[in-house]
Order: sequence, then C-alpha cells, then structure tokens
Amino acid sequence: MKEVDIELDVKGLNCPMPLLKAKKAINEMAGGEKIKVLATDPGSVRDFELFAKQSGHHLLDSGSIDGVYYYYLQKKY
Repeated sequence: MKEVDIELDVKGLNCPMPLLKAKKAINEMAGGEKIKVLATDPGSVRDFELFAKQSGHHLLDSGSIDGVYYYYLQKKY
C-alpha cells in the first residue's frame, strides 16, 4: 500500500509486546523513516494511538483487514 523503510510483523504477540517491539525498531530508525507494523492484538489499536500522541511520531494510517491490524508510522525528525 505505502512505501515503508521497515515492516515489522508482531502477529500473535499480546500487549505490551507489539508496542515494545515497534518502539525498539523506531529507536533504530532515522528521522523521517517509515515503519509498517502488523499485529493481531486488539489492544494494540489504543496502544499505537497513544504512543503516537505521546512520542511525537506520526501515525500516518491504521486499520484492520481480516483480524490483522496495521499501523503506518513515521519517525519524528
């Protein structure tokens, strides 16, 4: 769908692991780079929305397809 620098598959992991693994990946990225995260934990919806607000990273898009949640984030500069 969108071009990303990293795709992170955390399907099957439960809270808080999807967000923790995404944070680790984002910390290793350069400012402006984009990551796509795939998760199956319904709690990740709230986690990623709050994380983006609190961290200053941009949640570009999110949604779900067939029980898989996706998040596109851009690391702040």
